[in-house]
Amino acid sequence: MTAPAFEPFFATGEPDDRSSYAHRLLIGALGLFLPLLLWVIAAWRPMAGLGRWAPLGSVSAYYHTGAVAAFVGILIALAVYLFTYRGYANDYGRRDRIAAAIAGGAAVLVAFFPTRATAGLPAPSWWAPWMGTVHYGAAVVLFGSFIFFSLFQFPKSGAGGKPLTPAKRRRNRIYRVCGAAMAACIAWAGSALFTDAPIFWPEALALECFAASWLVKGRGDRTAVALGQRTMYYGRRAVGRARRAARGP
Repeated sequence: MTAPAFEPFFATGEPDDRSSYAHRLLIGALGLFLPLLLWVIAAWRPMAGLGRWAPLGSVSAYYHTGAVAAFVGILIALAVYLFTYRGYANDYGRRDRIAAAIAGGAAVLVAFFPTRATAGLPAPSWWAPWMGTVHYGAAVVLFGSFIFFSLFQFPKSGAGGKPLTPAKRRRNRIYRVCGAAMAACIAWAGSALFTDAPIFWPEALALECFAASWLVKGRGDRTAVALGQRTMYYGRRAVGRARRAARGP
């Protein structure tokens, strides 16, 4: 039985697109799963002195847990995809590349210069307070770059003098909401300088908003439809085979 003609997994890029929708989806997916993976892996590899499932004070604090490989690995993967992001061949393409390079560099610094260890956990012997300063500064630059993309770059990429389609207008609203939400989350996290409150949740929410904007930019809805089509088709075939096998010859 011939399979039907499915929608492609990734939408076809615009003529002036120097990257691809798959590239943008991968960037978004890394941000989407980072907080959850850190939380799950840290619980799977618990540390003495820490509650197994209780979130730590920040996303960065997971560097000092059993989730360090995921923390550093995802940030470096994110940096690679950002360094290789080329944007569009239009009036704003140079800003795309500069902002992505800045974000990639900041991601590397966040990964290699960790924050201080959570109380109750031993700090590495090589760690020094100045590394924490570099870490926080790089994190601010990283999220600032994400906000810049959502508020200023993503809404412009489809302009070019042509009238915006209703779908593009909806996407632009999502980008701006995500950018504003990230800015609010960073302000929320910044208030911890005065309150000493945990910042895991504002950081995690900011990452989810960053992920949402890049997934929308990568036409994640089309990828979800294509995945759903294949899942339904092959799932039904598997159920049919199982039923025929249960009935016997």
